[in-house]
Amino acid sequence: MRLRMSGHTSQSLTEGPVVRNLITFTIPLFLGQLLQQLYNVADAWVIGNFSNNDAFAAVSSTGTIVFLIIGFFAGLGTGGSVLISRYFGAHEEETLSKAIHTHFLVGIIASVISTAAGLLLNKPLLMLLGTPDSVMPYAQQYLGIFFAGVSTSIMYNVSMAIMRAVGDSLHPLYYLIFSSFLNIGLDLLFVAHPSFRWGIVGAALATVLSQGVSAILCIRHLLRMPKELRLDFRKLKLYPDLMKRVIALGLPSGLQNAVITIGNLTVQKNINSFGPFAMAGQGAYSKIEGFVFLPIMSLSLSVPTFISQNLGAQQYERAKKGAWFGVISAVVLAESIGILFYLLAPTLISFFVSEPESVRLGASYARVTSLFYCLLAFAHATAGVMRGCGKAVVPMANMLIFWCAVRIVYVTMILRFIPQFQMIAWAYPLTWGLSDIVFAFFLFKSDWVHNFEKKAI
Repeated sequence: MRLRMSGHTSQSLTEGPVVRNLITFTIPLFLGQLLQQLYNVADAWVIGNFSNNDAFAAVSSTGTIVFLIIGFFAGLGTGGSVLISRYFGAHEEETLSKAIHTHFLVGIIASVISTAAGLLLNKPLLMLLGTPDSVMPYAQQYLGIFFAGVSTSIMYNVSMAIMRAVGDSLHPLYYLIFSSFLNIGLDLLFVAHPSFRWGIVGAALATVLSQGVSAILCIRHLLRMPKELRLDFRKLKLYPDLMKRVIALGLPSGLQNAVITIGNLTVQKNINSFGPFAMAGQGAYSKIEGFVFLPIMSLSLSVPTFISQNLGAQQYERAKKGAWFGVISAVVLAESIGILFYLLAPTLISFFVSEPESVRLGASYARVTSLFYCLLAFAHATAGVMRGCGKAVVPMANMLIFWCAVRIVYVTMILRFIPQFQMIAWAYPLTWGLSDIVFAFFLFKSDWVHNFEKKAI
């Protein structure tokens, strides 16, 4: 099914060559993820070059707190996205419309709660992380502005998820291209231009304003979609039955994101204990990792939509082929990229930080994790398959155990015996590998293709 009206296109992934469908759907996702990374990198690069090391450390180390607040609601929203894909594939137009409006309303509620929680908790969380005194004022300024405008990020992602669920990965890309260039321009104006020099405040304002533009453009598009897909504010209401399904599918992912972030907060606290140079070095590594892992993350984002649409249409063998292509491609791509990152680590790290000690520590961190990116890719791709078939509890439980509990225990214990910065980095390949064992069992042994029928979702 392909619906067209006034240039608006939604695409069914239930027909045509599997590989071509996935690739053509994934490419715009990749480009969109690339542009989203530019939001963060533009802030980091401008701050790193036109401010000081403490300001850069603040921008770099606040990402975990940001994800703790909005990650829960982003995960909850995946429930709505899976339902939309499923009903779209099954041609259930009335239920599809209700699912779209339920999903959008969840985004509005999440925006209000995230703004309040972020503004109230940012200082306590920064103190819990042991943020150095020299970094604390910068981190508080950045988080305060970001959370005041966090609804722009949430509503963009909610709107983008609706379009992606019905096979439209192009329009979110178009809007993001515009807002990304706007973000870069505002960064240079607010932070680098001699007339402003607003530092970290300018970087935060540039991000929020640019995200607001992308959210407005996406919502405008939803208001002009074909009738069966169109957003109508008069239809925004909580449908009890659909809300239960959204929660059943999305709550595990939301809890997973939140609790894994708690594990990463523990890791960040230990990184902070090594001082501002370690914070800046690891922060630079994180920025680069966000880029080098983009092809794999994009595949992992496209797999749930492909799986859910095809299971809704009862195209079981097609769903299996898509799952295998997604998993194998992600693993091969990840390892190839990881090898390149390992070889180029010092050069890439120095793009963000100039202090030799920050470069050294960031490169040492990268050279522990990058060669194991194949493990991370397998976990993400398989988790995408599980979410696409409605088994969201599987990645939740698996990641909570290994990416949170085991990671916290490892970092806490290992630094008592080997107090070296690089030992923190080993927490990641260790926990990726352990979780892969569980993911492999469910991928190979469970009857995931018939899960919707079993649960009558």
